[in-house]
Amino acid sequence: MKGGFVALNKSGQTPFIFLSKKNLLSLLSVIKSTTNPISYSIMKKFILAAATVLFANMSMDAQTVKVPAPSPTQSIKQDFALSSIEVSYSRPGVKGRSIFGDVVPFGKLWRTGANGCTKLTFGEDVKVGGVDVKAGTYSLFSVPNKDEWEIILNKNITIGGLDGYKTEDDVARFKVKTAMLGSLVESFTIQVANITSSTADIQISWEKTSVNIPVVADIDTKISKSIETAMTVDNRPYFQAASYYLETGKDLGKALTWVDKAIEMNPKAFWMVHLKAKIQAQSGDKVGAIATAKKSIELAKEAKNNDYVALNEKLIASLK
Repeated sequence: MKGGFVALNKSGQTPFIFLSKKNLLSLLSVIKSTTNPISYSIMKKFILAAATVLFANMSMDAQTVKVPAPSPTQSIKQDFALSSIEVSYSRPGVKGRSIFGDVVPFGKLWRTGANGCTKLTFGEDVKVGGVDVKAGTYSLFSVPNKDEWEIILNKNITIGGLDGYKTEDDVARFKVKTAMLGSLVESFTIQVANITSSTADIQISWEKTSVNIPVVADIDTKISKSIETAMTVDNRPYFQAASYYLETGKDLGKALTWVDKAIEMNPKAFWMVHLKAKIQAQSGDKVGAIATAKKSIELAKEAKNNDYVALNEKLIASLK
């Protein structure tokens, strides 16, 4: 039973008493009144042993109590470009305090969070704040000021707070402007925002201050090379290649050739015919684009896809 112990009889062999904390204290008073030296010695040894176990048990009970962390951790993973961006950090709260310029002094190195270092992981080579950064994991530090922050990426990811930080381990240093928020952000927050196919912002917000760290990935070189390689084998990705060329403003003549080949292989693919209409419109061939969009509408109606009917009607309206 929890909180009590079995005592021994006078011979030291047969258990007969269950000792709780209350009983233990009562027995201590009995010992003081014992006149038999032998009994006194036996009982004293037992009480000391029982007390040791009791207090150890109480200590173990205390260690099992779980309470909320004052600065809970969060990990996020955002698909970006051809890989992802991951963030792992702790989230302190404002809790009625004045943060920037007080709790976080201006002009001083800050761990940009709480507890251990904040970590950023890039799944591919990127530019962060205009600085080339190789794929990998880095610790994030900053030097906040009222109008701008200096952002620092450091290759040592085992740092606890500021302990162990060395400038020679920095891989990037750059400055970003601050923005004032209209409402309070209670919990320190890092998120990946304003995402496009090749750009994103790592956004840091706390109290009423926010900064954006720009991230750029050079996916065009990789995708263009991948398209060139794919076009030399069977089952060529004509539709995907044409889509990418349209979205990135590349050779529209080549994009039109590829989408025609894709349609030849799947003539009822209304989404491919719609892509052709968009390429024609972007190339300045309004008449051809309208005719192609009407064909896509016919195919979409056959497939009972009202979404593409609406998309083509909107495209036709924009060309008149």
